[in-house]
Amino acid sequence: MERHFHEQLQQLKETLLKMAAAVEASIGKAIGALIERDDKLANEVIAADERINNLEILIDEQCLKLLATQQPMAIDLRFITSALKINNDLERMGDHAVNIAEITQMLNQQEPLKPLIDIPRMAQLAQSMVKDSLDSFINGDVDKARSVCIRDDEVDQLNDQLFRELLTYMLSDNKTITRALDLILVSRNLERIADLATNIAEEVYFIYKAQMIKHHVDTKNWEDIRSRT
Repeated sequence: MERHFHEQLQQLKETLLKMAAAVEASIGKAIGALIERDDKLANEVIAADERINNLEILIDEQCLKLLATQQPMAIDLRFITSALKINNDLERMGDHAVNIAEITQMLNQQEPLKPLIDIPRMAQLAQSMVKDSLDSFINGDVDKARSVCIRDDEVDQLNDQLFRELLTYMLSDNKTITRALDLILVSRNLERIADLATNIAEEVYFIYKAQMIKHHVDTKNWEDIRSRT
């Protein structure tokens, strides 16, 4: 029975890795489509969404089956319940990648509003946060999880900075409003991807430290949290 349980748990981990790889690929292609003004890449992101949705359903089924039939305890129980949340976070990241791809297709029909500077930086940060949150989940690396949470503030700052810059474009020339709003939406989707990566990192801390840290992601509170574990 125990061997069967660990085989099922390994299957769950492997499916989560497939889901994570698909989502990471979609985010990368969505950003590439935006920067390179490539409709083909954008279409690939939109087409990949069905596979990501199917993987979400499969992971939910695997988690619920383990909970219903194996009665896991301690770290295994935390892993499975967190996997349910992480699965949902990954699916939402995929949706945000699709949003970026669809906005890109609209932007590609118009002249560029401005050189893209902050958005590629935001994308780079968000992608590194996604990768590191998933690496920390697979490897049980709570220090890497902590670094993801700290980086979220930098993404938020870039999001605010870009919003202020684009607002000046809209106020000075109403012909820029549609393109500026589209870029604001891209920025907002990247900010949400970073938030979801932070959610995953918080779940990692819960799995391996049995400690809830939601709403304690700033640098000061991290030292506090560590002193109590």
